[in-house]
Amino acid sequence: MRFRWSIAAQQPSLAGSLARAVQASPLLAQCLINRGVTEANRAAEFLEPRLKQLSDPFLLPDMAPAVERLFLARSRGEPLVIFGDYDVDGVTSTALLSEVLTALGWQVNGYLPRRLDEGYGLSRDGVENCLQKFPARLLLAVDCGSTAVSTVDWLRQRGVDVIVLDHHQVSQPPPAATALVNPQLAGASMPSFRELCSVGLAFKLAHALVKHGRQSGLRPAQDFDLRPLLDLVALGTIADLVPLTGENRILVATGLKRLERTERPGLVALKAVADVAAPIGGYEVGFQLGPRLNAAGRLETAAEALNLLQAKTPGEAEPLARKLDARNRERQQIERGIATDVIGALRARFNSEADYAIVEGQLLWHIGVVGIVASRVLREFHRPTIILGGDGNEWRGSGRSIEGFDLAAALRECDDLLLRHGGHAMAAGLSIRPENLEALRARLCDLARRTLTPDQLQPLLRLDTEINLSDLTLERIAELQRLEPAGQGNPPVQFVVRNLQVHRPPQRLGRRQQHAKLRVTDGPRVCEVIWWGCEDAALPAGSFDLAFVPQINDYNGCASVQLKLLDWRPST
Repeated sequence: MRFRWSIAAQQPSLAGSLARAVQASPLLAQCLINRGVTEANRAAEFLEPRLKQLSDPFLLPDMAPAVERLFLARSRGEPLVIFGDYDVDGVTSTALLSEVLTALGWQVNGYLPRRLDEGYGLSRDGVENCLQKFPARLLLAVDCGSTAVSTVDWLRQRGVDVIVLDHHQVSQPPPAATALVNPQLAGASMPSFRELCSVGLAFKLAHALVKHGRQSGLRPAQDFDLRPLLDLVALGTIADLVPLTGENRILVATGLKRLERTERPGLVALKAVADVAAPIGGYEVGFQLGPRLNAAGRLETAAEALNLLQAKTPGEAEPLARKLDARNRERQQIERGIATDVIGALRARFNSEADYAIVEGQLLWHIGVVGIVASRVLREFHRPTIILGGDGNEWRGSGRSIEGFDLAAALRECDDLLLRHGGHAMAAGLSIRPENLEALRARLCDLARRTLTPDQLQPLLRLDTEINLSDLTLERIAELQRLEPAGQGNPPVQFVVRNLQVHRPPQRLGRRQQHAKLRVTDGPRVCEVIWWGCEDAALPAGSFDLAFVPQINDYNGCASVQLKLLDWRPST
């Protein structure tokens, strides 16, 4: 089959003692162990994430000088400008910091670069346009800037101090910023902040500002409540696909609850157009709310998304939400067209033994959607993938990677072929002259061939344990939901049941009959299985093993157990 199955090693003794310590089932305890949570105190914190578990924000690298410079600007009455990014992480970070800084007495403006005109990151063009619109002597770069050595030098020469608040990999040498608040620079003895994305860092900066403000007697800081900001933090963190472990788990778990009852007019309107209602989890953010916020920056300017998050009234928010919804439909149409072209062409010539990486580009491919196309191509072929587009002598693109291949590090090995690049291990952005495309493809294929093993070129399906259908009661699945929110670094619970048979002929679902519903049995029990997006793949038959995610299907007020099929294979 398509996946390599890897079933976690079972530790019944440890699972039993952990289950007793946290008053949970051995099955839940084994799932905790599979996620690296083996100690009772850590398990209790994992199952009950609380804001009080967050570390002191001043433990982050350069947080103290960043706060010092910001308070100096406040005391001098200096305006500052936040230079964000056009994705959900960048937009939510900009909105959060604009809200906090304004409330605490700073003169602040926010600027989001235009993807099509100003390129990736803290670009020279973007900064010049930003300062022309909002003159300032202090620029706070958020979700960008960790590799912008020349731009930061250019700003310093013009008397502009730069604070970088970013989670991407840092160049060597790093930019000479007044403060570089980046968890990648944290020492081994510090708490692990490495998984935070920029909106998480923005929340930490807000916490540090409020903490310092209270200590220094700043009246607006005394009663400032950080908790209403968590709806933005959950949005940006889930959308940025960073691991939902450590502090991210705390921020997202509490932020999703805040998002369910948010009074922020923009998010109320966005939930309405996306038809999202409580309960809200990772799916609703990742596939319904996040893409609509992203759509504006992908196609034109992310200012519409920022305006929505900063809207003060429903009358201001509702037309913006409808506009973002329309832009998202337009984005989907453009994306589908490019993805169909790329995947169709690759299927005709892809060599699974020789092609260790995929690099594709074409004139006029919309650079706003190439990252999503790269993700779709990666799911189809499971190779590090870069998709580029452009309309002249400079093409821009986005890349997505697979486990075991650090894409940002690989692009550093291709620096001589590129105009700009940056990102992290699993996702990156770049600019290139089109005549260097073939050389980039060859270089990346060579790097991937030397880095990846043949096994790594087949997607791995990590499974928690083998169970019986009788183990899957509504009560047990509800208990397993204590492991949520699931996401990167904390995958959904995934199990295997052996020696199943089809109990009733499969039923095709969907407008194109692209899904399938089955009823399967292990003898004593029958259970419903749903296979989303199976298209024309072979359906289970005979005696087979099933890999799945257990779910509760609540239909018309009637709850039942349902299994979401991940993969199947004949029993041996």
